[in-house]
Amino acid sequence: MESKIKDLRQLIFNFGHNKSFQKNDFFISESNYFAYELLMSWPKWEKKLINVYGAKSSGKTHLLEIFKQKNRAIKFEAMNFCKDDLDKTNLEQNIILENLDNNFDENLIYTLIDLLEKQNKYLIITSKISINLMNIKLPDLKSRFKNCLNAEIKKPDDLLLQALIIKNLSDHQIFLDSKLINFICKRITRSYDNITEFICTIDKISLKKKKPISLKIIKEILK
Repeated sequence: MESKIKDLRQLIFNFGHNKSFQKNDFFISESNYFAYELLMSWPKWEKKLINVYGAKSSGKTHLLEIFKQKNRAIKFEAMNFCKDDLDKTNLEQNIILENLDNNFDENLIYTLIDLLEKQNKYLIITSKISINLMNIKLPDLKSRFKNCLNAEIKKPDDLLLQALIIKNLSDHQIFLDSKLINFICKRITRSYDNITEFICTIDKISLKKKKPISLKIIKEILK
C-alpha cells in the first residue's frame, strides 16, 4: 500500500490552492475509465447525444474541461440555459450542457436536441443521475434521452480514492505521511462529495491551528 501511495504522489503535482483541470491531473481508474475513453475517442461515437453522469465532485467538470482542450466546444450551465442561447450553438461542433437535473424546461431542451440533430452536431449532457432516470413528461424528449450513449462515473475504487485524497490535499498545499493517507482511505466514506468536505475541513483546521495535521485530528474529523 505504501509503495502505491508513493507512486501516486509522483503523478500528482502541487498546484497550490487552485484546482487544476489539466489532462495530467485527471487520475484514471476503473471508476471513470469508460467515460474518459469515450470522450477521448471523439468523433468516433455511435450516437451524437452523450450523457456523462455521476455523483457531485466525481470529476465530470474536469473531464469535460479536458475534452474542451482537445476538441473545440461551447459549454452552458443547464440551470442558466435559455432560448437566446440556442443561437450560440452555431459557434462550435460540440455543445456541452452541464449539471442537468429534474428542474428544467423540457420543451427548450427538446428544441436544443432537435436543432443539433439537424445541424449534425454533438451534445454532451452531464448530470448526477442518468437522464433516462429523470421524470420526463414530454414524450418526444423522453424518446431522445433513451437514444443516448450513457457514461457513468462510478463510486471511487481503492486506487482512485487514494489519488483523490492526495490530489485534493495537494491543491490545498497539505502533505500527509503515507501512514495517515492509508488510515484515511480505510475509514472515510467512499463518496466524492465526502472526500471534498473532509479535505476542506482539514484545510480549515490546518490554517487555524497553523501546525501539522495529526492522527488525533484526522480521527476527530472522520467521526
